[in-house]
Amino acid sequence: MADYITFLRKMVGHEKVIMTAACAIIEDGGRILLQKRKNGLWGLPGGIAELGEALHETVVREAFEETGLETQAKELIGIYSKYDVECANGDKLQPVTALYRVEVIGGTLAGDGDETLELRYFGKDELPKIYCRQHEDMIADWFAGKRAVFR
Repeated sequence: MADYITFLRKMVGHEKVIMTAACAIIEDGGRILLQKRKNGLWGLPGGIAELGEALHETVVREAFEETGLETQAKELIGIYSKYDVECANGDKLQPVTALYRVEVIGGTLAGDGDETLELRYFGKDELPKIYCRQHEDMIADWFAGKRAVFR
């Protein structure tokens, strides 16, 4: 199914649903790559899984779509599941997100101009405003060296 979210939303409208997702930690010299989104705030590259896709495949696909980088999932950092999100269009969801450390194996760093307005590496002490609590927690856990996280 090409666009699972559109398919699902036709059936449930804006009602709250659980959606699986994956986000990427792309590190370079102790700094992590963040994506400036349409709303002007920053977050980790990542997104919602498509039907038939494993979460380690989701993180690789989303990292490429949003950053232009070809990656390989190397380590599962944690699962972040107790969050509520309301999208700008009114859609409500509880994202169950797997956070992976990924390794860059190719590609060229470039935003798509749609979902990604800007890409930049940030250290722990230079973080911009992050767009949601889930991403704040994931980033804080990464910099604190936490692994096997579940929230």
